[in-house]
Amino acid sequence: MEISGIGSTGMINTLNSAQTKANSDFADKLATETEKAKASKDDAKLKKTCQDMEAVFLNIMMTNMRKTVQKSKLVDTSQEDTMQSMLDSEITKNMAKAGGMGLADMLYRQLHVAAAPASQKSQAPK
Repeated sequence: MEISGIGSTGMINTLNSAQTKANSDFADKLATETEKAKASKDDAKLKKTCQDMEAVFLNIMMTNMRKTVQKSKLVDTSQEDTMQSMLDSEITKNMAKAGGMGLADMLYRQLHVAAAPASQKSQAPK
C-alpha cells in the first residue's frame, strides 16, 4: 500500500542507507576516539612521570638547602629529621604538581617529541 507516493520500498532503502551511514560513521568515530584515548593515556603517564622526576629533583635541592640552615636547639631529635624529610617530600610533590619550576614541562616536551611517531612529531606541543 502506497500513501501519497511514498512506497514502502523507498522507505526501506532510505532506512538501510541511513543505518549503513550511521554504522560507518560510528565505526570511524570509535576508531578515532580509541586512538585518542590511547594517546592521551600515554601522555598522562608521561606527564605524571615528568612531575615525579621534578619532585625528586626539588626534594634533593630542598634537602641540601636545609643542611645549610642552623638547627634549633629547642627540639633536637632524630624524629624531627624524619618528620622534616617526610614534610619536604610532600611539599616538593605538591610543588611539582602545581607547575614547580618548569622542569617537568621541559622534560615532557622533549620526551613527547622523542617518543612520538614521525607523523606526529610535527604536531607536538611547543
